[in-house]
Amino acid sequence: MAGRVPAIHVDARNKSGHDEGTKRSADHGMSKAFTKEDAETEEDLPDEPIALPAGAKNYITPDGFRRMQEERKHLQQTERPRVVDIVSWAAGNGDRSENGDYIYGKQRLREIDRRLRFLTKRLESAEIVDPTRQAHLDRIFFGATVTYANAAGDERTITIVGVDEVDADNGKVSWISPIARALLKAQEGDIVELRTPHGTEPIEVVEISYGNRS
Repeated sequence: MAGRVPAIHVDARNKSGHDEGTKRSADHGMSKAFTKEDAETEEDLPDEPIALPAGAKNYITPDGFRRMQEERKHLQQTERPRVVDIVSWAAGNGDRSENGDYIYGKQRLREIDRRLRFLTKRLESAEIVDPTRQAHLDRIFFGATVTYANAAGDERTITIVGVDEVDADNGKVSWISPIARALLKAQEGDIVELRTPHGTEPIEVVEISYGNRS
């Protein structure tokens, strides 16, 4: 049961949502305020870590895909040009080594470019899975919202999403997380074993739904 995501319906738009030329835009040359030394410092910064196991597919919900597209667009079209303007202005204000606006701006630009590279890679590899198109509503697959209970009867509700959509405060867990792996393919009333650092714990599936469908 663990580690498999059967009965997934992949939206054919997973590639068409990409804006052509985005990668070229993300890596486009800096403003004239940038020096060779700045470029070398940029190259020393690692990209954001990829939280997918080797060979695993990058499943994501339509909402998650759209949010990442919107973030990339905002960084490219709004945030980065704004910071470039600040750096260009600050570069003409004397000694750069003591210029707070210049130093902060350069650091922020490196962060933005690193994030843009990450977003571009993730969007290019994304496979969109729409939970509302799930045909097997009685079983737990990617995109399911699940209420389960532990041995003490305490209930918790989670939604199984992509690795880039995790939001613990709102109950969104990655499909490769231990709890999701334990629940995959289970039905209401099933008792499955959840592996924890302290051993295995039995949990019971109370309710399964997909959006407004259950």
